[in-house]
Amino acid sequence: QKYKLKNRTKSNQTLFKSMIVGTVMRKIKSRTWKKQRYFKLQEDCMTIWYKSKKAGNAHSTFSVNDVETVREGHQSEVLLSIADEFPPDRCFTLVFRGRRGNLDLVADSADEAQSWIKGMKKLIENLENMGESEKLDQWICEWFKKADKNNDGRMNFPEIRVLLKMMNVDMNEHHAHRLFMTADKSQTGTLEDDEFVLFYKMLTQREDVLRVFQDYSGDGQKLSLRDLEEFLRDEQLEEVDGVQQLAMELIQRYEPSDTGTKMLKAMSIDGFLMYLASAEGSIFHPRQQSLYQDMTQPLNHYFISSSHNTYLMEDQLRGHSSVEGYIRALKRGCRCVEVDCWDGPNGEPIVYHGHTFTSKILFKDVVIALRNYAFKVSEYPVILSTENHCGVEQQRVMAQHLNTILGDKLLKSTLDGKIPVSFPSPEELKGKILLKGKKIGGLEESLNGPVEPEDSLTGEVSDEDEAADIDEDSLHSNSLRRMAKVGYWCVWVGGCLCFIQFNSRSFPQKSKQRLSKELSDCVVYCKSVHFSSFKHSRIHSKFYEISSFTESKARKHLREAGAEFVHHNARQLTRVYPSGLRTDSSNFNPQEMWNTGTQIVALNFQTAGVEMDLNDGLFSQNGRCGYVLKPDFMRMSERSFDPEVPINREGYRPLSLCIQVISGQQLPKVNIKESSVVDPFVRVEIHGVPLDQAKQETRYIDNNGFNPVWYDTLRFTIHAPELALVRFVVEDYDKASRNDFVGQYSLPFSCIQQGYRHIHLLSKDGTSIPPASLFVHVRITNLV
Repeated sequence: QKYKLKNRTKSNQTLFKSMIVGTVMRKIKSRTWKKQRYFKLQEDCMTIWYKSKKAGNAHSTFSVNDVETVREGHQSEVLLSIADEFPPDRCFTLVFRGRRGNLDLVADSADEAQSWIKGMKKLIENLENMGESEKLDQWICEWFKKADKNNDGRMNFPEIRVLLKMMNVDMNEHHAHRLFMTADKSQTGTLEDDEFVLFYKMLTQREDVLRVFQDYSGDGQKLSLRDLEEFLRDEQLEEVDGVQQLAMELIQRYEPSDTGTKMLKAMSIDGFLMYLASAEGSIFHPRQQSLYQDMTQPLNHYFISSSHNTYLMEDQLRGHSSVEGYIRALKRGCRCVEVDCWDGPNGEPIVYHGHTFTSKILFKDVVIALRNYAFKVSEYPVILSTENHCGVEQQRVMAQHLNTILGDKLLKSTLDGKIPVSFPSPEELKGKILLKGKKIGGLEESLNGPVEPEDSLTGEVSDEDEAADIDEDSLHSNSLRRMAKVGYWCVWVGGCLCFIQFNSRSFPQKSKQRLSKELSDCVVYCKSVHFSSFKHSRIHSKFYEISSFTESKARKHLREAGAEFVHHNARQLTRVYPSGLRTDSSNFNPQEMWNTGTQIVALNFQTAGVEMDLNDGLFSQNGRCGYVLKPDFMRMSERSFDPEVPINREGYRPLSLCIQVISGQQLPKVNIKESSVVDPFVRVEIHGVPLDQAKQETRYIDNNGFNPVWYDTLRFTIHAPELALVRFVVEDYDKASRNDFVGQYSLPFSCIQQGYRHIHLLSKDGTSIPPASLFVHVRITNLV
């Protein structure tokens, strides 16, 4: 498809004229940090350029594609802190994708603010509505502008050579010059619009896709309707009954020729490539990306996307606390968030990580954020997990805030007012926020009348004092015992070595204090209780009682009684959270806990890595609603399943997974040096029960991140496919040091589409990095 750069940008320039001219606005970081910056939209209508008035030629840029949304007025903590200084109609916030911090801005007038707010929203909307071919056009345009150093709208051969390095291509100069001369139809020694598109098309010719196309094409030029049906049936393993209808729909959807091939009910190589690069040609089955699971089963039958210490944006010792942590987690589909409450000044409960130097926020502000964002992404229930360290008076304030701010969103009684015998379903709890915490008595007593005449009860108001858990989990190690004797701990935080002095108050025993009836009454289906043993729970526990374990305690239960742990989680909710020693906000492997049927596996959402990749992968299915139905053998109390011995379960059917990694496309650079080109290889990892844990790698390709070709085949045996996740990782090989991360993609094994598929890679933050992808062939077969 031809890309008319000049025509396209001309129409956009009229729409965004004031943004292109530029505006001086204040960039706000705090009450005391307010700096003037000059912002303008570049002519590509894709890049925002800004600089300090005092910084000389130094400037910065960011892509409109990096911006997720625009908030108007005082809708960030920073802008709220200066609300007395600047009116809301001059303020707005740009919220970036991933874990990048917000950009808070104040314009000189309400009109200027509205110009940028409306302009940014329109730019974001335009991007969201772009088709795949338009996105590719935009990507070509961006590269053209990067390489056109003298901004004359054409490219000479030296600029093309620089461009190839920028695009991760280490091409022989003679071959590059031959492509350049072929594309230079005007014979001017430069490439303009259409000539550059031709050069790019020659550069990106997909021999791997062409080979597949010609294998099924009767005449080598097109796929007839029958050819396409055969490909869909034999390679893509589409259902036989509907394959003819599907073939006709694909031709209509992806074949670009309205007058030629499409009229013949056939598909050209261009249409075939567009299909394979689309969502329908993706490795993730489109049907399972939408809401497809039964949402009417009891709440404890689901894995629930869950966050730990949600308020923290950084580490656990001195990190910044922010309501932004809740907003980001909820917008990622998280359905269980955590709040640590302590007595604060002026009678207002505060939220922070106790016994540390983390900053503090108001509990009231957290509840407001919950009200505003709990159901933006998913309508299914949110659990607010409380670690309560407040006295009775401020517990009453907490209850008051929950009731007045959340209103009907807060679940205050059982759904029908009767004593239940099992959890309600996510479907029945739509739009509701459930409080998890200590409760005076049980559901039966609260429905039958007051527990006792007093308005509070003495006991442990929190079952999850993480400072105490550090002591309990970790002081058994000899090195920590020696440090404990001298009263110091030495911890790495954010690259700094911190020495922490502690005394008997630093790791208190779990507190015994009074629990207010008002706060107790807010707890309905999620009563926190101390865990004694699986036997005790089996005999005495109620379905609505939930226990929490540190990761080390959960591993101990898994080692000693894996089948009992699974059985326990078929009846009740369990929450597992990271060790208190993870001061850097690192995460444990959530797969270990999902293998036990644990529903609430709480992770530090602020920390990127394989653990959050797996969490994102599991919950990317079922409409990203934050709930995933557990396998049937984990939901039925009469069934037995031990994750350590999956071959003993009823209905055991192992599968063979064969993945041929064929090629990669436009992999991002990992080194900022223009001359650097990646040496990519692909690692495929299986995460599941211990017997399924495996990884294999392709060989690495020298100096080609643009279109590397492998044709390497990797084989795996999957013993518990219902629990398995598959993670594809691309790294830059380095024989002298650690390999650099390039991109990844994780998905449930059960959501894989077979056949020839593209894998659209994600960044370390889990955001898309188009058009970077892998091309693979997948086949799954029965072993037994």
